[in-house]
Amino acid sequence: MKNLHTIQLLDTHAGGDVSRIVTGGIDTLPGATVRQQMEYLRDDADGLRRLLLEEPYGIPEMSVDLLVPATDPEAVAGYIIMEVMGYPIYSGSNTLCTATAVLETGIVPKQEGIQRFKLEAPAGLVQIEARVHNGVVESVTCEGLPSYIDTYRDTIQVPGIGEVTYSVAYSGGFYALVDAEALGFKLVRDEEQALAACAYKIVEAIKAQRGFSHYTLGDVGPLPFLHFMGPEEPIAEGYIRSRSTTYVHPGVICRSTTGTGTSARLALMNYEGRLSLGDKLETVSLRETGFIGTFTGTHQEGAYQVVENTITGRSYVLAESSIVINCDDPMVACGELHHILSDRHHEET
Repeated sequence: MKNLHTIQLLDTHAGGDVSRIVTGGIDTLPGATVRQQMEYLRDDADGLRRLLLEEPYGIPEMSVDLLVPATDPEAVAGYIIMEVMGYPIYSGSNTLCTATAVLETGIVPKQEGIQRFKLEAPAGLVQIEARVHNGVVESVTCEGLPSYIDTYRDTIQVPGIGEVTYSVAYSGGFYALVDAEALGFKLVRDEEQALAACAYKIVEAIKAQRGFSHYTLGDVGPLPFLHFMGPEEPIAEGYIRSRSTTYVHPGVICRSTTGTGTSARLALMNYEGRLSLGDKLETVSLRETGFIGTFTGTHQEGAYQVVENTITGRSYVLAESSIVINCDDPMVACGELHHILSDRHHEET
């Protein structure tokens, strides 16, 4: 076995959440769709995710997006999202970063003004609208997944906290939505550890009590996420700003408000009858970064009124690099990813 391998990365961030875009060094994966390729990675090559999100190469707060050839002819590229908790089928911040990477690497040549193209996520096709000025990608708007309210204002007794009122939305994953002020939080940066500890207790209590099922996907596993909602501040007609914080894993609070968290809040506002077509919600993170969610319509899926929405934000390029994978390094589980590395075909003799 060749001991040294390389893969190519474009590190980006959106709202402070770092997405490591894998641009080269990985073989074409088995699977007729991007969803099937994601399942192959999850089941047979999880070493790539672990390599880039664990020390010494990364930290759990990062995400990884593997660029793959699109299987849908309408899409310019596919991408597989990898996070500390596994393989989400969609992510707003990861989509913003991947769209920017597709433009910066020339997969889609940059053009001045507005340009539109589609990406293929494991969840399906995603419409992208990018604004380019003087060769710089100034903003990206992507479709949020159709989002809906599963549970509205239920209560649960949480050890160490007491009674907590929560709603549950689906927006690419199931989110518990809670009022930050009711739990004693202002959603400022020095509360980050306390927010993570509080969210963990609430999520674990809900998981112990019940599960959730999507209307087409079925059982998608236990509740993974929680979103703290701050007070809503009217900025203009049809434009609201609100501090927001998303918990995704024990000890991990997202740097951004997250696109899916913003979509979840739009679903709740629509459920409460507080949105008109075109209304916008700007969510603001602990680090004062933000995304803008826009309410674009609804449709019915069985018992659920599903919210259609878009997420707008900006992604910045941080670094372009080649990562060296040394199979002699005891901290590298080479056996879990060697079979998908492109340069294994050039084994040393």
